[in-house]
Amino acid sequence: MPAPTPTKPLQPIRLHTTLLSGHGHRVKLFLTLLDLPFTTIELDMKTGGNRKPAHLALNPFGEVPVIEDGDIVVTDSNAILVYLARKYGDASWLPEDPFGAAAVQRWLSLAAGKIAYGPCAARLVTVFGAPRDYATAKRIAEDLFPIIDPEFRDKPFTVGQAPTIADIAAYTYIAHAPEGGISLEPYPHLRAWLKRVEALPRFLPMPVTKAGLLADAK
Repeated sequence: MPAPTPTKPLQPIRLHTTLLSGHGHRVKLFLTLLDLPFTTIELDMKTGGNRKPAHLALNPFGEVPVIEDGDIVVTDSNAILVYLARKYGDASWLPEDPFGAAAVQRWLSLAAGKIAYGPCAARLVTVFGAPRDYATAKRIAEDLFPIIDPEFRDKPFTVGQAPTIADIAAYTYIAHAPEGGISLEPYPHLRAWLKRVEALPRFLPMPVTKAGLLADAK
């Protein structure tokens, strides 16, 4: 008989990330929500910490986040969420029924697509000075938010009544969209959803950067 899946890792999971990475925050948030032990290895991207041989051995693309769970290495924030949900979470985080699984996948695709190219990219410009097309990123976000805002009128979370990894994948860059110069004020249902995510037990916020619409905030 195969051994039962452990509810906790045998040793703390090692998370390689940077403090202001929204992709890294997704993973850190989920680890915290699952109450899993982990240690954080902070990389200094400005000095090329992500291009050093030790990190490239874990992720040849030189990207963060990366987790090490014992001998297992997982890269890509959405892939890490799937791994953690399947190995350490209960079934509610990643539904197995066809519709629930498809609904989660839709939001993971949005997180890797329009959210990444919209509010994430706009924030990369305003916070990090990244060479991105800011006007295009802002337009993508401002086209996206009116479409997804009504989805939360009649349901509390992305897929239904309970949070899933879809909420974790979508949360950070939407919550921090004002740092990229994109207002959330026109979207009451979206803002209410953010508050529900923030009310989850053990919720862990990402530090706020005074950039974009928050540049003059005190």
